[in-house]
Amino acid sequence: MARTLLITGASSGIGAATAREAVAQGWNVALVARSADKLETLAEELGDRALAIEGDVTDLAAVEDAVARTTAQFGGLDAAFANAGRGLKTAGTEKADPDDLRGLIELNILGLLHTARAALPELRKTKGHLVLTGSAAGRRHIAGSVYGATKWFVHGYGGNMSEEMREWGGRCTVIAPGMVDTPFFDEAKPDKLKPEDIAEAVLFALTRPAHADVREVFVMPTG
Repeated sequence: MARTLLITGASSGIGAATAREAVAQGWNVALVARSADKLETLAEELGDRALAIEGDVTDLAAVEDAVARTTAQFGGLDAAFANAGRGLKTAGTEKADPDDLRGLIELNILGLLHTARAALPELRKTKGHLVLTGSAAGRRHIAGSVYGATKWFVHGYGGNMSEEMREWGGRCTVIAPGMVDTPFFDEAKPDKLKPEDIAEAVLFALTRPAHADVREVFVMPTG
């Protein structure tokens, strides 16, 4: 029976690449994002193994509904990839707009927590896997980076969840990429990592044997 992966931030970049790689490896995928048109286009590309769900992960009820629709469609949930995230329009504590700061924290932290909270009851049934998008920015200090601080949270939370989930046979992995050539940036980064590189890292973690717990995958560009 095919396993099922729910992906947030699935409409482009790392999320979309992970959906393509997962389907290529025989998984069902639930695609969650706010961009309905992009989701539908991706779901049509991927076929019957994909379910498009428009939703905002900063709304807990929306994420709970996405998980319920996923399990109704595919019969269960084996993994959830809390991938949705964003940066700031203007970096730094003093210069950043307060509403922009709030939006960053709500998506990068609360959105991730909502995804975990909604998915965990189903993952417990399958001894499933929680995957979180961290960052190289969450493994070192960068002058004044509030975005980086949100990713420090992700790394700390991921380690804590690994300890919690191991109690019932589950696993948690933080994927920590360096700079990736995605729509996250205003300009193309052709010499950096590709979304497909990170998608392969996600599937590597998800497909390890049950006795192997890959808690972090740290991927940096050579360029």
